[in-house]
Amino acid sequence: MTMSKNDRSLERPSSASDVDAFLNRLSRMPVPAGQGRGRLMFAMDATASREPTWREAAHIQEQMFREASALGGLDVQLVYYRGLDECRASRWLSEPAALSAAMGRVDCAAGRTQIGRILRHAIAQTAKMRLNALVFVGDCMEESLDDLLSGAGELGLLGVPAFLFHEGGDGGAADAFAAIARLTKGACCRFDAASPSQLRALLGAVAVYAAGGRKALADYAERQGGEVLLLTRQLSGH
Repeated sequence: MTMSKNDRSLERPSSASDVDAFLNRLSRMPVPAGQGRGRLMFAMDATASREPTWREAAHIQEQMFREASALGGLDVQLVYYRGLDECRASRWLSEPAALSAAMGRVDCAAGRTQIGRILRHAIAQTAKMRLNALVFVGDCMEESLDDLLSGAGELGLLGVPAFLFHEGGDGGAADAFAAIARLTKGACCRFDAASPSQLRALLGAVAVYAAGGRKALADYAERQGGEVLLLTRQLSGH
């Protein structure tokens, strides 16, 4: 579906402390309201600078479905923007192959960010049916910060946490993403595109939270092992 204009509905890899803080914040989130399948909006910047990571994410996103499947399942809506004024959302998808196919049909195109439209779309969607989480992956921000924070505040009041993954070293984007996460009671984390396993594990953690809450997240960390388990234990004092 296309969202119209009037729709109201320092390059560095992420450090251990960045990921620690993200997982710690996620582990303290309240249990999502409601039962049954989780609903997660997966939003991405599809402007030209994002093309390499977009292709990688088409493979990474399968982790979200796999980790949530035992918890009642996960419905995901892909939302992306590109070009001068294009912002689109898929139907709600319940299978990883369908999401991969939807991502595979998208070509990245030069343009400016449209994060505000994603926030407004998330607000409109949760008014129809509860969203458990919004995920956004991007590398820059070229909009009015006041407008973004207004949308983030409204989303926060609706109880929808936003989890933002920041690639690259744009300081303005880092500050904006952190502020959006804070207002929605979500979390923000840098990631290194050269280490897709890190993003895969973190997306899996968000999906598990969306589908099953904090207890499911703790179980996921135990099963995942490695970096996720070590970092969660370090921050929780285990």
